[in-house]
Amino acid sequence: MKTQTRAVVIGGGIAGCSTLYHLTQEGWTDVVLVERDELTSGTTWHSAAQVTNFGMNQTMVGLKTHSINLYQDLRDDPDYPVQYNHGDGGIRLANTEAQMEGYRHFASMARGMGVEFEVIDAEECARRHPLISTENLLGGLWDGNDGDIDPASLCQALARRARKAGAEVYRQTEVTGLTQLKDDSWIVHTSKGDIACEVVVNACGYRVNEVGAMMGVHHPVMSMEHQYFVTEDIPGIVEAGHRMPLLRCPISDYYCRQEKQGLLLGFYEQDCRTWGMDGIDPKFTNDLCPDDLDRITDVLEGAFERMPALMEVGIKNVVNGPITYTIDGAPLVGPIPGKRNAFCIIGLRAGLGEGGGHGWLLAQQIVHGEACYDTWVIDPRRFTGHTNVELTALKAIEDYQNEFRFHFPNEHRPAGRDAKTTPLTPVLAAEGAEFTVVNGWERVEFMKPSPDFHVTPSFKFDEAFDVVGEEVAAVQNAVGIAEVNGFNRFELTGADRHSFLDRMFCGRVTQKDGRVGLGYLLNHHGCIKGEATVANLPASDRGPARTWYGSAAAAEFHDMDWLQSHLRADEDVQIRSLTNDQTILVVAGPKARDVMQAVSRADWSREAFPWLSVRECFVGFAPATVLGVSFSGELAYEIHVPNANLYSAYKALRAAGVAHGMRMFGAKAVDSMRMEKGFLHWKADLMTEFDPFETGLDRFVRLDKDFVGKPALEARVAAGKTAQLVCLDLDSTDAAAHGGASVMDGDRVVGTVTSGDWGYRVGRNLAYAFVKPDFASLGTAFEVDVLGHRVPATVVPMGVYDPDYARMRS
Repeated sequence: MKTQTRAVVIGGGIAGCSTLYHLTQEGWTDVVLVERDELTSGTTWHSAAQVTNFGMNQTMVGLKTHSINLYQDLRDDPDYPVQYNHGDGGIRLANTEAQMEGYRHFASMARGMGVEFEVIDAEECARRHPLISTENLLGGLWDGNDGDIDPASLCQALARRARKAGAEVYRQTEVTGLTQLKDDSWIVHTSKGDIACEVVVNACGYRVNEVGAMMGVHHPVMSMEHQYFVTEDIPGIVEAGHRMPLLRCPISDYYCRQEKQGLLLGFYEQDCRTWGMDGIDPKFTNDLCPDDLDRITDVLEGAFERMPALMEVGIKNVVNGPITYTIDGAPLVGPIPGKRNAFCIIGLRAGLGEGGGHGWLLAQQIVHGEACYDTWVIDPRRFTGHTNVELTALKAIEDYQNEFRFHFPNEHRPAGRDAKTTPLTPVLAAEGAEFTVVNGWERVEFMKPSPDFHVTPSFKFDEAFDVVGEEVAAVQNAVGIAEVNGFNRFELTGADRHSFLDRMFCGRVTQKDGRVGLGYLLNHHGCIKGEATVANLPASDRGPARTWYGSAAAAEFHDMDWLQSHLRADEDVQIRSLTNDQTILVVAGPKARDVMQAVSRADWSREAFPWLSVRECFVGFAPATVLGVSFSGELAYEIHVPNANLYSAYKALRAAGVAHGMRMFGAKAVDSMRMEKGFLHWKADLMTEFDPFETGLDRFVRLDKDFVGKPALEARVAAGKTAQLVCLDLDSTDAAAHGGASVMDGDRVVGTVTSGDWGYRVGRNLAYAFVKPDFASLGTAFEVDVLGHRVPATVVPMGVYDPDYARMRS
């Protein structure tokens, strides 16, 4: 066994084998995989192994397409062919119009990735799958590339190709410990000796946290028992003369695919069970949980109604084994938060179908620092300090119970709520707040007009449309107040903090005390890594001279990793997180200055506190740090208050606002207003796939200074733009264009929507989209596929509301 290698992948299931193979494809051939037992001896061996193109976003569709293409290549390998039933087709059923609208959106989204889905009616579903009934059925989504694959031969084929490229695989080799050295390299201690390596990868399936504990981390991954059975031969299948399509049924919570001349049926029962919360038997390998068909009786009855032929055949065998879930159901693939040279590929509940693509994207991150797609949707750092076993279990149960029921844009499911709250959360709830969730934080979405008010899950504008419009009007014409909790906030101190930040940002960032600036961080490929507000505070009785770095609520772990990884040993810079210590109150609108003057002894005139200023003061008697910035486009103040003083500051502001018609506003109003102003959202409009010039951020780039990513950016500039972010005006009043919707020129996809919303102040349906440069000129007309309808759209200027910024500077 080697004692030195470049990377050690721990775990021999689909995740580990795919990562090992793809590392060799990216040029790292001096790599090894260690497996405590035999390859595929964990969850992989008993997987139902369905391989679909369906995904909730373009990254997932892209990685699944890679899996399908790879599996076809492996199937056709004459030396070691893999059993892969590709192209059987698959149908996701629906019995509501809202579900059908969702399918139309997913079809539009997938088209931008070169994948064609088909939305079909109930009769066509039955024609393509003659075993199903059309009772209580509207239609479905057809995926012509759906199929299934043999798990064992797939993993063996990947390992075989990796070995041929130079990798080594050590079976029956248990990892007993992990030690990180001062240079951030690792020692992997095993039952057969130690291996020194640059990079370690946790690909340990349901044993993920056994290995995580060895490096002092905990991953929000939980296992659920999952049952399926295989039937005896079904006459309808024998007589059909062709393989049956796969079926996924959100109506009755089951799936099925052909297995020889019968069916394999899997169940997502409501009475589901977690597994392994109190530890896993070391001897549990190539093993299963006890059968428990009684708890799937209700699901089975629904399957009988949908497929009456099932009542005429017996069961050959039953499988009940653990599968892994995360808090939001998507895997964790990428850097491990707070660790250097440590990665994971875990929580793959659909591992066989997706594993080829996940290993591909992870290998790119390890070797090149970034993948070809923005991978935030699977990034382990998208969850922060609130995650634990108990919360993960609650969300895993909820996801399991809703396996085939996708999230609507306006749907907020109840499990695991109140994970992060502030002293104002119960106060705002009592006032009628409807909450959304941002990285675990309960944030006001809008204020309900009555206690029994509710919205219907939908991709269209919902019952809150006019309510949000009233909140926007209050901000535009008088004054509004909002709590913005969870906003990422770092405090940087030390003599070198300004030079450090200057190196990190691609543009000039103010170093003047009392001033605020906005800037962008690039990765080593010259593309957008992050967006941050920088505020310089002079020394005071609250602390030394310091700089506040503020970014998106979800960016806490991501940005800390990025900043710390670029700190030089000789730099005097300290970074401390204040994210969970303070909360922001935003006061916005033409009467905002009057409110501030009523609660603070400071001078809030335009001359004393102009736009992009920062000062420490008191709001009432609550200590506060106030920034003169605006995400709404109106005169606004961002008031940062310690959580211990938050309620008193809120009461003072509300009392002062009575005379000026102050109204609460929430996240929906903010999103509408930022769309009108041309302000961008991190990981919706700001992605690692595009550089700042393609994103329309030219004014924030200074090529006459050095910064991280500059050489790559210069090379991209020389090569020319591949896309351009534009603002679109849609000729539609019933639905926004959701992220992923395809921009169409005839039958050709020329762009993809990143975000969309109704602009109440301008009376327009707005969307942002990356389009081909030839389609980026103002006035260019094309269509956007919104829920299956071609909606006329025109390119308009970014920031259609108050383009001169007069209102926010007032």
